[in-house]
Amino acid sequence: MATTAMSRVFFDWNAGAPLTAAARDAVVDALSLAGNPSSIHAEGRAARGLIEAARASVAALCGVAPAAVTFTSGGTEANQTALSPSMEIDGRPVRFARLLVSAVEHPSVMAGGRFPADAVGIVPVDADGIVDLAALERMLADGEGPVLVSLMAANNETGVIQPVADAARIVHAAGGLLHVDAVQVAGRLPLSVADLGADVVTLSAHKIGGPRGAGAVVRGRPGLAIAPLLTGGGQEGRSRAGTENPPAIAGFGAAARGAIDDLASQTRVSAQRDWFERALMLISPGVTVFGANVARLPNTSAFSVPGVSAETAVIALDLAGVAVSSGSACSSGKVSASHVLGAMGVPAGTAAGAIRVSLGPSTSDQEIERLLSAWQTVSHRFARR
Repeated sequence: MATTAMSRVFFDWNAGAPLTAAARDAVVDALSLAGNPSSIHAEGRAARGLIEAARASVAALCGVAPAAVTFTSGGTEANQTALSPSMEIDGRPVRFARLLVSAVEHPSVMAGGRFPADAVGIVPVDADGIVDLAALERMLADGEGPVLVSLMAANNETGVIQPVADAARIVHAAGGLLHVDAVQVAGRLPLSVADLGADVVTLSAHKIGGPRGAGAVVRGRPGLAIAPLLTGGGQEGRSRAGTENPPAIAGFGAAARGAIDDLASQTRVSAQRDWFERALMLISPGVTVFGANVARLPNTSAFSVPGVSAETAVIALDLAGVAVSSGSACSSGKVSASHVLGAMGVPAGTAAGAIRVSLGPSTSDQEIERLLSAWQTVSHRFARR
């Protein structure tokens, strides 16, 4: 259950899922191992075995071979690694002249990775937050040299699902490569790197119930090698130097196995999300639900109510024992204007009231009722002003 001993309810799974019991056990077990995974003695081999078992589990989550997975310290490092101007394909060096990212990417992608700022282009989205594929095609044709494109599988704030496979065909026809930030999709929708058409995919452990401090770069294109972000030792097949973190990686593997099982719960989660939104519209008839007209993650609802400040509402709900978010949790804990909603053309006043509710596999109907009760109290307080 997501309820704590303080009778709090948690609706911020997109920011970070509660650690699963299996992941916690895997972390604790790994902490007892003394060996360095690069050592050849029995203790080192035991640590190495945990890492390779986790690699196989993360690979299974994505439908790739274990050798395609490189572990990192998290999703941000994974994105920084993947967004490299220098790669190799079948031993042939490839240098990307430009990086194109959609206007609704995570801040770790919007920063441009290892590309210079003047080599990064922004692909617009429509009012629903869907990438403009025609604009992408025009931007790919405007310039010389191969282009790297980054398009998230689903948005962390609105849950809107992107047409990644269609984008992949356009990118590949132009001779480019496609990176997909799949952090929010894992465990919520079936994740097949091949079906996406992605050349490289990135993941984060703590979004699927694993520990913080573990992520992965997953190569979907055979023969693809990415210039390491961290150089030095030969760890991770010389793709990422530095001694691996067996406890975090073992927890990631356990969470990946659980994420595959969690897919069966997503129909129920989607029904709960839809129930919540129907009730929300009765409580607050003027509500705007972002991305409501397009496919979204089954667990995500982002909305705004006229006259309701997101910052004040989030604090009021927190005092009522309900944890929600004003959007992305990657802004140093502060409520700020959403670049995602701005890119969608949402008026500033409406965007200032944006609240995100994200559910998880263990979210109960009783917790939804608790959220709705708290929201009714909070929203009526605003209405009396």
